[in-house]
Amino acid sequence: MQCDVAIVGGGLVGASLALALSQLDLKVVLVEAHPFGVAGQPSFDDRTTALSNGSRRIFEGIGVWPLIEREATPIRRIHVSDQGRFGFARLDAQEQGLAALGCVVVNRVMGAALWQQLAAREVTVLAPARVTSVDLQEGARTLQCQLGDDGFQTIEARLVIAADGAKSAVREAAGIGATSWDYDQMALVTNVFTQRFHDYVAYERFTAAGPLAVLPMSEGRSGLIWTLAPALANEVAQLSDDDFLARLQQEFGFRLGRFTRVGARQLYPLSLTRSDEHVGPRLAVVGNAAQALHPIAGQGFNLGLRDAASLAEVLADARAQQADSFDAGDGALLDRYRSWREADRGRIVGFTDGLVRLFTQPFGPAKLLRDVGLLAFDLMPAAKDALSQLSLGAAGRIPRLARGAKLRP
Repeated sequence: MQCDVAIVGGGLVGASLALALSQLDLKVVLVEAHPFGVAGQPSFDDRTTALSNGSRRIFEGIGVWPLIEREATPIRRIHVSDQGRFGFARLDAQEQGLAALGCVVVNRVMGAALWQQLAAREVTVLAPARVTSVDLQEGARTLQCQLGDDGFQTIEARLVIAADGAKSAVREAAGIGATSWDYDQMALVTNVFTQRFHDYVAYERFTAAGPLAVLPMSEGRSGLIWTLAPALANEVAQLSDDDFLARLQQEFGFRLGRFTRVGARQLYPLSLTRSDEHVGPRLAVVGNAAQALHPIAGQGFNLGLRDAASLAEVLADARAQQADSFDAGDGALLDRYRSWREADRGRIVGFTDGLVRLFTQPFGPAKLLRDVGLLAFDLMPAAKDALSQLSLGAAGRIPRLARGAKLRP
């Protein structure tokens, strides 16, 4: 099987990229290890994701937003506080001239929308299929894929895209390593119901045990992402519902009244992983394969989706300019993608990692510094403008899709 682009990994970023490239009259093959709808697909679970406005526009541009919109809950305000101390900060969409600062969507909803659209597009999907080898040839990369119990398929692609997660086998097979930093923390993720309506406010509360995010969801629910040390995370996850809610109430307070119900709880280890390169010979790296971030500022998926939109734009521009001579794996083309993404990634990784380190420091001077910083931020409109631009994916060079423009130049 010959193609212009082979995407390995059909999770949220890989599937989004496949839909974007389907607009470019390219032969695209998507290789995914799990059949859609099975419990083993880690991207399409019941975790919640905070989408920036730029990410929403990307979804609009690839045709999936109408399938997601009814399940999306807007974030109209953000409230940040430091437990037991005087620091707090607020960000209001209305003050920024926006209808919302972003929205919250369940990953399962996004996954269903993406795969529904893939079924209607000119994309060849091999699922379940696992890549067993990646070889560089003259003018192409060759993938050997095992198709479940149905034998093997060889794919010859001008460009291979690694979208297969933080432990990307395709990235490693191409000789691109990654640097990983274990935060020695786990994210406890669940849904909760509260006595008061969330009123579309997202809360980020920094506690002695770790950051605690409560995100507005549909049907009056809230999504909880609670960062804890591993031993404590396992202890809290095993509490009875009543004891868990009491512990959560003690840490969060009563801004939403009492917590009344809690759903199933899941634990996820947290680390920072960065690929050493965004590209290799006839290879591009996107999403968590390029960088997997701490969830403290909700930037990981938005950054990965900008990877997809940026790469699609680079390919779209080259396709328009080169016509019959177009080569999706051309080195100069991939260099343009690399330079674009390195700048964006550097900003967001620095911002996210800095927050983790600042708000997990137990020392008095660090606590005083962050409290003063939060109050200064709350009083400075210019600082709020800068942060809203950064967190909305509107800093630096913005992909056309994220601006609401068409992918084709």
